[in-house]
Amino acid sequence: MNQMNQTEVWEFVLLGFSDHPTLEPVLFAIFLFIYLLVLLGNIGIIILVASDPHLQTPMYFFLQNLAFINLCYTTAVVPKMLSNMILTKKTISYHMCMTQTYLSAFLGAAECILLAVMAFDRYTAVCHPLRYTIIMNLQTCTRIAAASWTIGFLVSVVPLYLSLPPLCAPYVTNHVFCESPVLLHMICTDTSLNELLMLVGGLGTLMLPFILILISYGYIIGAIMKIHTTSGRCKAFSTCSSHLTVVIIYYGTGMFMYMRPKSCYSPENDKLISIFYSVINPMLNPIIYSFRNKEVKESLKRVHWTSLTSNF
Repeated sequence: MNQMNQTEVWEFVLLGFSDHPTLEPVLFAIFLFIYLLVLLGNIGIIILVASDPHLQTPMYFFLQNLAFINLCYTTAVVPKMLSNMILTKKTISYHMCMTQTYLSAFLGAAECILLAVMAFDRYTAVCHPLRYTIIMNLQTCTRIAAASWTIGFLVSVVPLYLSLPPLCAPYVTNHVFCESPVLLHMICTDTSLNELLMLVGGLGTLMLPFILILISYGYIIGAIMKIHTTSGRCKAFSTCSSHLTVVIIYYGTGMFMYMRPKSCYSPENDKLISIFYSVINPMLNPIIYSFRNKEVKESLKRVHWTSLTSNF
């Protein structure tokens, strides 16, 4: 961490919701409950897919990866945010702040790429059903998932580390956790290059995967419209609706946060947006995939029935 040696920064102050002190205990209880739901939902998805042979398919393999990303992202953010809500000294160490920044960039980029991969998986299932098991075999899925994680790291953490200049006082920010847009306001020098790099990174990790998703769904909709029966169309669309819902929620908030100039920064709005894609979205994903997916609901019933019969 050569930036620390140059600036001798040891900690930052995250104001969070300190401007609403009477609400902090209530917000603490709400976010603690949400975090528990994130843990329960995403760990549940990981265990459910691993334990049910009926869910040993590419779609649920990628869903496991998504659940793991959500779990890591929220765990990197929420515990420190919760502690700052109940402590008078609302600080975060330099190393933890940098860790949050790098993790949020890495996991966010990996999720964007993985959502594009999941769209390709749905495209293959709908448009090439007879060749689906050949194209999306276990070895291919494993390589694609590994590539998603690797590319996410290379296009986020590496450029951020190489381009982040020394930070300067005051080390106080009106935010709930450390991430790239927040650090722009702590840079001593001109931030034009950093803003440009963040925009380019946003184009690569947000817009490019999003365009690929749109292309995939263009082909998917075209294939669905060729299905003559209404039940067939509904069945085909149901396999994509959960993923499409997650894409709209995640990309909408991510583009707002990362693809805009520094002059458009609004502390209150940005706190809400950041909380949405780092905390609320990871809570919603298991709910969306569970309640909108017939196979997951049937798997839950099988697991529940198995646990009941094993007790007798």
